Amino acid sequence: MSVHYRKFEIEAAPTTEAGDVNVTIVMPCLNEIQSLSHCIGNALDALARLRSEHGMSGEIVVADNGSTDGSQALATELGARVVPVYQRGYGAALIGGCHAAGGRYILMGDCDGSYDFVEGVAMIAKLAEGYDVCMGSRFKGGISRGAMPWKNRYIGNPALTGILNLFFRSGISDAHCGLRAICKDAFTRLKLTSTGMEFASEMVVKAALLKLKMAELPATLSHDLREREPHLRPWRDGWRHLRYLFMLSPTWLFGVPAVAALFVACMLLTGSGIQYVKPGSVRFIGDYWTILGGAAFSVGDLCFMMMLAGQIYALKAGYRRPTKLIGVCRKVLTLETMLVSGLSFIALGLAILAVVGLQWVERHFTPAPSVFMPVVGTLCITIGVQTALGGFLMAIISGNEANFLLDCE
Repeated sequence: MSVHYRKFEIEAAPTTEAGDVNVTIVMPCLNEIQSLSHCIGNALDALARLRSEHGMSGEIVVADNGSTDGSQALATELGARVVPVYQRGYGAALIGGCHAAGGRYILMGDCDGSYDFVEGVAMIAKLAEGYDVCMGSRFKGGISRGAMPWKNRYIGNPALTGILNLFFRSGISDAHCGLRAICKDAFTRLKLTSTGMEFASEMVVKAALLKLKMAELPATLSHDLREREPHLRPWRDGWRHLRYLFMLSPTWLFGVPAVAALFVACMLLTGSGIQYVKPGSVRFIGDYWTILGGAAFSVGDLCFMMMLAGQIYALKAGYRRPTKLIGVCRKVLTLETMLVSGLSFIALGLAILAVVGLQWVERHFTPAPSVFMPVVGTLCITIGVQTALGGFLMAIISGNEANFLLDCE
């Protein structure tokens, strides 16, 4: 199966032949003429350190996102290679620049003067030791007074990084630091697609999911050198990060609600069943609770199907690795088994409703004393339909394959 990703259009630029450089420093740029000279000079200092301390050669790539202030000409004049990226956004610029990178190792840093590229020398050294990704941590390195808004420093970054670690167990203390290094082959494996600021989260999340070897080193954050407002919009970009974390975690997005809904449903339906068999034994469970239990079970089943679909897509897209459980389920989780299960539930539901109908006739068409049996029959039909249609959805996600996990090794 092939999964299609966004294509980032890059204008033809002088390419660097493999082996010419070891390190590429990538800077996303959108009208950064005020800080560009400082950043390129600082990057040149980092490359000089890499050459003298580690014998590595390097280049600077400015991934320009449509600057209109002459940033491109200045970058070229200062010795950088300019790579125009037409897809707008922070993530799009970095992805375009990394694709164009000629080095085996990539060091990314913002083009506003807030990061010291010389600190990235130690990050590249970590990659040379065998790590795939090395993140900077501003909370371990230091943040200049006023360099980060208080709501980002004390609320946004800690909260989003905490959720990221809860969902994906990355062990990173600052998932949104703009100074980070990655091996070129690891970058290619991650198949990153985020065009906006959520690129920062996507890179860490997918590296954690693929079990890449990650390290973290201190990084300092200084005041940026621009007179204009930064491109970052805290509330908008914070929401984009949060929603992306949920999209990459079907277990938390669908699985946890599924377990909660099914637990509540089982408690309510068990009490309702006891009340149906022995009227008056569970007095606090009535028809309303029975209906609520049936609805909760249906919601839980739907959430479970959506979790399976999300997990299958992640496996097929290549940013999740198969687990031992996948190996166990590989021969069982197929379109045919889901269709058989779905049709069986539908048949059971119809049989229960047929009994309900016969009882209604025997009562001379008078109302039933309990809605338990009609709710259970209807619930079985609902689960059956969701299971059968869910099977087709998973087959489509799997690339129109009836065995959903056949090629997930």
